[in-house]
Amino acid sequence: MITLVLFGLFFLLILLSVPIAISLGITSIVALYLIDGTTGLTLIGSIMYTSISKFTLLAIPFFILAGVIMEHSGISRRLINFAQALVGHFKSGIVFVTVFVALFFAAISGSGPATVAAIGSILIPALVRNGYTKETASSLVASSGSVGIIIPPSIAFIVFAVVAGDQIDVTIGRLFIAGIVPGVLLALALIITTLIVRRRNDQKLVTNDQPLKQERASLSEIGKAFLSAFWGLLIPIIILGGIYSGYFTPTEAAVVAVFYGLFVGIVIYRELSIKKLYRVFVEASLQTAVIMFIVSAASLFAHIITSERIARDIADSMLTLTENPIIILLMINLLLLVAGAFIDAISAFYIFVPIVLPVLLFIEVDPTVIGVLMTVNLAIGLFTPPVGLNLYVASGISGASLASLSKSIIPYLIASIIVLFMITYIPSISTFLPNLLGID
Repeated sequence: MITLVLFGLFFLLILLSVPIAISLGITSIVALYLIDGTTGLTLIGSIMYTSISKFTLLAIPFFILAGVIMEHSGISRRLINFAQALVGHFKSGIVFVTVFVALFFAAISGSGPATVAAIGSILIPALVRNGYTKETASSLVASSGSVGIIIPPSIAFIVFAVVAGDQIDVTIGRLFIAGIVPGVLLALALIITTLIVRRRNDQKLVTNDQPLKQERASLSEIGKAFLSAFWGLLIPIIILGGIYSGYFTPTEAAVVAVFYGLFVGIVIYRELSIKKLYRVFVEASLQTAVIMFIVSAASLFAHIITSERIARDIADSMLTLTENPIIILLMINLLLLVAGAFIDAISAFYIFVPIVLPVLLFIEVDPTVIGVLMTVNLAIGLFTPPVGLNLYVASGISGASLASLSKSIIPYLIASIIVLFMITYIPSISTFLPNLLGID
């Protein structure tokens, strides 16, 4: 009865376009009341507060603030200029520029939508000028932005480590490194897909003021672009180098990223004024408030799933269907792909980790692979219709309708799912690099 109410009411509210955090909160309150009357409702405050008062989660607001600072300090623009100077003269150089910058900015912000917003306003028009339709350009940027939750530092990996921490022993640092190879594979798949789509469409949309193929940059121009982007290029080196050298924890690394970004924006690039800083802090505060509200509401939902043994019952039901690891992994991938199309990654972790983790551990899937597997699934959900957040951001920038983007994104979905199944059935893709570096 409680299981039916919990999931039935939740998905009904989602279909009615009720915001995800509100849907989780209302569903949880109704379920708690049905379980234990008004006594159950007294637990709400303590559960929600406890869920967001963990030290590890402090990394989230600081990484969000760092990403917003980088966006407003001109770092993303300089990275784009440097990438264009390197490969912009190639026929499809703009595609490599888009994915390269998405990968790099992802390493700064840790957020898919933030990556799309930061690079889309510059690169979507540039892709269109180079012969790509606005639908293809938007789809490439939206799908590339999804890499933001796979490439370190990743907010999604932080949340997974917090949610799964009671059942498995896996560090955020190991998850960060484990996401690098899958992230690069996904990026390569998106590049190949775009080149195939371009060849099929053979668009010739070139404006009079912008040639299809830009001139090769001279060594002097590349050098100037590199020096301009140098301070931005140092950011992931400082963050990841500091973490893996033991100088600071992931949470402390997020704080370092904030102060480094402020230093670069105010002292080096001089693009952050007091007025801009006010906007930066307001924007970061709003993003943080939304995420923390989702975390607290999702934790309430997860508490019910665990305490009422709903997760265990669902896991046992899955194992009664089959104990074949190949089929179980296929079922879980399908479940997460569908869920990711409707709910955000943070909510999905809180809802589905208690359900799928025992099943995956039963079939002896490496905990690191579980984290990467779930994150890649939910990354694909960021650009999967009908609720893919990256699609909404890209649509707002390009003016392409969501209906047209839902069609043009299909080749990117297919390519991403192929990479997903490679990650699923070849565990060494995720474990090779952290094992090689000896990161526990």
